[in-house]
Amino acid sequence: MEAIPHPVPRTVEEVFSDFKGRRAALINALTTDVDKFYQQCDPEKENLCLYGFPNETWEVNLPVEEVPPELPEPALGINFARDGMHEKDWLSLVAVHSDSWLLAVAFYFGARFGFGKTERKRLFQMINDMPTIFELVTGAAKQSKDQLVANNNGSKFKPSGKSHPSEPQAKGMKMSAPPKEENESGEEEDDDEQGATCGACGENYGTDEFWICCDMCERWFHGKCVKITPAKAEHIKQYKCPSCSKRARVG
Repeated sequence: MEAIPHPVPRTVEEVFSDFKGRRAALINALTTDVDKFYQQCDPEKENLCLYGFPNETWEVNLPVEEVPPELPEPALGINFARDGMHEKDWLSLVAVHSDSWLLAVAFYFGARFGFGKTERKRLFQMINDMPTIFELVTGAAKQSKDQLVANNNGSKFKPSGKSHPSEPQAKGMKMSAPPKEENESGEEEDDDEQGATCGACGENYGTDEFWICCDMCERWFHGKCVKITPAKAEHIKQYKCPSCSKRARVG
């Protein structure tokens, strides 16, 4: 549905740049521009698709009539499920299909221009180093502070749990990071592998993960290990981990 042809990417770097532009467009549609996107997905209309373009713009439109199409097509009929599901579930479903479409387009270019094993592996690694749209839409992966402030104008995110004592959170932030351990000289270790571990799974802190601190025992946990998403944490005034909650009930 691209009225103005975009340059055809022919190298790994060009394909990855194309991927990032389309990905940014789809993220905007499902987050920043979600109200506009929701309105355009009228279930009374015909099959509609969500398109993301390399210049970071998006549109909801009918699928192309050309068979086979020049590029892989996004999922058809996303508008039909809009009113039959909870809005968050619907957006998550569109996000999953959007991730699948992005990969299809990227590897279409790779196949078309004869990427070898090494080039395909490098392309996938570059793509895989970025959170999926689904992870960002559902809160399973945290965005950078700059992204959160830009996407939410600093209005929807509030501190949750305890933050890194040496890195005060920006106003409106809610993503937390566990404190780094101190060595014998009292200095903080810089290596994440020397940092806090999850009280549930025992794994080390990773900068690309959401963590939350129990206000009772002050242990840190992966959000996924205690089934707490950034969205849920937003409404928690005092967080108690499963162990502390159990002790409170027994007591």
